[in-house]
Amino acid sequence: MSDLQRRNRVTAITAAGIVAGMIGLSYASVPLYELFCRVTGYGGTTQTADAAPAEIGERRIKVRFNADTANGMPWRFQPEQRQVEVRVGESALAFYIAHNPTDRDIKGTATYNVTPLKAGIYFNKIDCFCFTEQVLTAGQSIDMPVSFFVDPAISEDPNLDDVKTITLSYTFFPMKDADGDKPVKVTERADPDAGGGAVSLN
Repeated sequence: MSDLQRRNRVTAITAAGIVAGMIGLSYASVPLYELFCRVTGYGGTTQTADAAPAEIGERRIKVRFNADTANGMPWRFQPEQRQVEVRVGESALAFYIAHNPTDRDIKGTATYNVTPLKAGIYFNKIDCFCFTEQVLTAGQSIDMPVSFFVDPAISEDPNLDDVKTITLSYTFFPMKDADGDKPVKVTERADPDAGGGAVSLN
């Protein structure tokens, strides 16, 4: 084998290795990116906590609530309150309401973020309905609670001194049943006289 052929072979093997490495990195980048967002609050990703801290600070922040639905999601979805004012470290409870106006059962899931994006690292949710499957039967309405607090450490970050208001936004997306577009089968339906029910938190 000539030197030129040997060099071409080494170059080809090296290039193949680089391509394989890039493919592997692309698969690993999604969970790594999600972990990065959760740790740093990047992109408005909030934090999670088991309970609010014992310390409650003096600083007050307004928390506004926003609700959207993605294309193809026929639910009516909105916050039950437009905003609340909380002290940092104080646990608060807010509610969203969803209504399925159609004549079929629909499964959905919600994504979320907060703005300004830099506040994500200090916004902690204790319980919420995000990223869990929610099934609304035909004509059903439900209240969906979210429990949260703003970390008192926000007062120690000079980059957040200008933050007076944080907006928590949810977007509901439709989910297909395991059989594709087949409607979700639910054995129990909401009592039409009861006005819906509360969602259990996982």
